[in-house]
Amino acid sequence: MKGSIIIVSFFIVGIVFGLYNWLPQSLLEGNLSYYALCGLMFCVGISVGNNPETLKSFRSLNPRLALLPIMTIVGTLSGCALASMLLGNRSIFDCLAIGSGFGYYSLSSIFITEYRGAELGTIALLSNIIREIIALLTAPLLVTYFGKLAPISVGGATTMDTTLPIITRYSGQQFVIVSIFHGFIVDFSVPFLVTLFCTLAN
Repeated sequence: MKGSIIIVSFFIVGIVFGLYNWLPQSLLEGNLSYYALCGLMFCVGISVGNNPETLKSFRSLNPRLALLPIMTIVGTLSGCALASMLLGNRSIFDCLAIGSGFGYYSLSSIFITEYRGAELGTIALLSNIIREIIALLTAPLLVTYFGKLAPISVGGATTMDTTLPIITRYSGQQFVIVSIFHGFIVDFSVPFLVTLFCTLAN
């Protein structure tokens, strides 16, 4: 839990730095977040490479784990469909479009803004950021009460990048490959599902 709070604290500090322009403009105009992500993935790669047992354990994993991304997608969309019943001013397709971001806030919010307007795009941005923060903050609790696959499913499309370190820490290195596979499949589904539900909402 302490590690999750530290990660989110860095996120908040980043917001403050951005608001007050405390970083050089030349640095902000570059792909700072992309290079930071590459560095993060490099560190995860080192930890996997240092432990050959990780890849060996992946061969022994139950093939049914390949269904995890599908279950994440179905579970998320089912929850969004139920939520739409409580939101009288939003159609089921609007809610499904927002949920289809699966934590991939940058891409999904752009698509939704283009198809459904800035208001829904902003809601999608906040919703997906909150999903990622929940995955970061509650990973230890999810593992304790729901099992080691729970933070992977909650992380959605982020499990191949931003939430991967926290998943590795609390679920174990044997789930790194599963987490990356899960993130890739869910990530790949985002543009198709978001576009589909936005089109149906029109």
